[in-house]
Amino acid sequence: MKKSRVQMRNRFAQILVYSIIITSLLALGLLTRGTRPVNAQIPTGSIATVTGTPLGVMATVKAGLNEATVNVRSGPHALYYPKIGVLMEGQTVPALGRSSGSDWILVSYAGVPSGQGWVFSKYVDLSPGNLPVVQPPSSPTPEVTQTIDPTLAAQFIITAAPTRLPTFTPPPPLTVPTFAASGSGQVLSGVPMGLVILVLFSVGILLGIFSFIQRR
Repeated sequence: MKKSRVQMRNRFAQILVYSIIITSLLALGLLTRGTRPVNAQIPTGSIATVTGTPLGVMATVKAGLNEATVNVRSGPHALYYPKIGVLMEGQTVPALGRSSGSDWILVSYAGVPSGQGWVFSKYVDLSPGNLPVVQPPSSPTPEVTQTIDPTLAAQFIITAAPTRLPTFTPPPPLTVPTFAASGSGQVLSGVPMGLVILVLFSVGILLGIFSFIQRR
């Protein structure tokens, strides 16, 4: 019984000593952390100053066009250069230059490898400023040259067989009859025509008188 009491006292004394040691270490750590000086780093380099830069001439797609977008081409011509993209109505992009006749405007266009494109000048409004004249790029060469298959083309070629026309035979020459001109007062068999008429008229009168007398 005495032995168990002594052991309990010894354990209690050990626990108490350990508790005091742990509490002392914790208190010492808190004191040293609170009194440790903080060495703040002072910057030695210069701080960059942000300043605004002028945007230059800007091109804005006009409103009220027939279409909601305008074409962006690789060069200043609608036939010789292909379409590489579009700009929306009201969209604003930096203008980089113009063609020699000021018909086309070179703008910044991020959708292509060159980062540039050409827009027809009548479709955009430009902010105040001067644009340099930019030489157009060389016209693109088609990758594939179109050729016509002669065998396929021969199927659509129709050759008409020649038709022999009948031989033309000229008609016989036309013979025009000729008549001798006759006029009044011409002598028929040596006797004047007036005399013949007068004789016939006299004979007729005599025959009439003779027939009238016989009837009486």
